[in-house]
Amino acid sequence: MNEVLAFFMEYREAIFIIILSIFLGIEVISHVPSVLHTPLMSGANAIHGVVIIGAIIVMGHAHNLLSMILGFIAVVLGTLNVVGGFVVTDRMLEMFKKKKTKK
Repeated sequence: MNEVLAFFMEYREAIFIIILSIFLGIEVISHVPSVLHTPLMSGANAIHGVVIIGAIIVMGHAHNLLSMILGFIAVVLGTLNVVGGFVVTDRMLEMFKKKKTKK
């Protein structure tokens, strides 16, 4: 328990910034109109691509098994997020295409 408290006291500024970022992100995302959802999702996919690259770099510099496992999980989850985002974006864009009529 003392280690946990020492960790929070040592990194309290970073923890506060992360908590405030979470609240700010929730507030911003909740006010996004649905018209902007598709472009924002495409941007988020690009950001998650950068996260995947970062996770691969971290895995390359891993010195122990825990770092390797966490890096692998980050790569897998980031990849799922990117692929899922592109699938949802593609489905949303399909809604705006004109239907082909049979003659």
